[in-house]
Amino acid sequence: MMFLAPNLTLDSVHWDRLSHLLPQWMELPVYRSLLAKAGLDFSTWDMAAAWKKFPLITKREMRDNFPANFLRNGQALDSLLASKAVELEYTSGSSGDRLPVLLGRGWWDVQEERALRLNGLVARVLDQYPQARRAVLTTPACGGNVCSSKWMTRSQRTLGNALSVNQARTPFLLSDDQLSLMAEEVAAWAPQFLDVDPVHGAWFALFCEKKGLRFPSLRFVVCSYEFVSVVHRRILERAFGVPVVNLYGSTETGHLLMEDGRGAMKPSDDNALLEVVAADAAGVGDLLVTTLTNDFMPLVRYGIGDLVERRGAGDATAYTVHGRSRDSLRAQDGSRVTTWQVDQCFAGVDGLAHYQLTQPEHGPALLKWVPCHGGPSAESMHECAARLGGLLQDPREVVCQSVDLLPPEQSGKFRLTRRDVKA
Repeated sequence: MMFLAPNLTLDSVHWDRLSHLLPQWMELPVYRSLLAKAGLDFSTWDMAAAWKKFPLITKREMRDNFPANFLRNGQALDSLLASKAVELEYTSGSSGDRLPVLLGRGWWDVQEERALRLNGLVARVLDQYPQARRAVLTTPACGGNVCSSKWMTRSQRTLGNALSVNQARTPFLLSDDQLSLMAEEVAAWAPQFLDVDPVHGAWFALFCEKKGLRFPSLRFVVCSYEFVSVVHRRILERAFGVPVVNLYGSTETGHLLMEDGRGAMKPSDDNALLEVVAADAAGVGDLLVTTLTNDFMPLVRYGIGDLVERRGAGDATAYTVHGRSRDSLRAQDGSRVTTWQVDQCFAGVDGLAHYQLTQPEHGPALLKWVPCHGGPSAESMHECAARLGGLLQDPREVVCQSVDLLPPEQSGKFRLTRRDVKA
C-alpha cells in the first residue's frame, strides 16, 4: 500500500502543464497576495523544490475581494458575463458560507464528461447516446437561492438534456402524490441515467420500489453532491436494477474522482492534480486540489475540506473518499474516525432509508435512523451499534432512535456523522 506524501514528486505530465499554467496564474491578485504574505518570489522559483512551500488557498482567500481577486488587468465581471465568456455559480455552503465561483462557459459539461468516461459502462452509454438524457434529483436551487416551496413547471426545470425532477428540500416530507408526479415525469423523460443526491435518490427509489416502478430507458445511476452511504447505494441498486456509480467533486473544482467498473475511485488527471497531506497512521489525510482547466478561477493547492485515502501509483492509483473533515468523530484514544469508517458499520443492515450518528461532548453516541420496509431487525441494529461502539472505543452503548425524518443542513445537504462539541 502506497500513500501520497506531502513532498510528492509530480509526474512529467503535471509538471509540463503546471510550468505553462503557473506563470499566468501567478499574475492574478489572489496569488500575488498569497505569495507576498509568505515572502515568496515566484519568478525565482525552482518549481520542483518550491512546490511544497506554495501557500494553500482556502475559501477565505477565494471569497475576499471577489471577483477582483481573480480578474486580470483590464477584465471586468460584467463584461465577461455580458459576452457569455463565463458563468457565475455558487457552492451549496456545506462547509461554510456559500462561495461564488467563476466558470468558463461550457466548462462544466466538458470536465464532467471527461470524469464520467473513466467508467467503461458509462463511456459506452455516452457513446451510444451522445445526447444522453438525465433526470436530476437533488436539493433544489434557483438563482443562487434554495427554492424549497416554489413549484416550477417542467419546462422551467428542463435545461438541455437534463430534467430537474425534485423540488423538495426534505425528501421525507414528499407526499405520495408528489412522488407519483416525479415518477411520471421521469418515465415521460425516458432518461439514460439518474443524477442523484443519494438521500433524495434513495427516498424516490423506495417509492418506486413500493409501487413496482422501473424505467426501461435507464442504464445507470450517478450519485454525487454528497457522501454516498452503503445504505443509499443498496436501495438504489435494488430498486432500479442498474449499476450505481459514485462521482466525486465540487462546484469550485469540478469533478475529481469517478468510480470505475471494479468499484475503485479513479482520478481525472486531466481535470486536476490531487495531493494528500497530513495523513494519519491509516493513510487518511486532507485533500488538496490544483485545478487544471478553469482558467477564470484556477485553484492552486486548494484545501477542499475532505478526507481521502490514496492507494497505488500510476495507472493503478485509486482513492477512498472518507467524508468531510469537519464531520469526523473521535475515538476514545483521540484518533480520528471518519464518515466512511462509520458507514462501513452499516454494511448488510436492511430496513434503513437514512441515518445520522451524533457524538456529543459528553455521553454516549446517538444513532438516529429513518426506517423503511418496516425498519431493521432488533438483532441487526444491536450488531450495528456494537460495531459503532467498537469503532469509537466507547464501552457505553450507542443510543438508537427511530425517527420519521432527518432534516438537512442549511446548505440542503445531509450529514451522516457529526460531532457536537461546545466552542
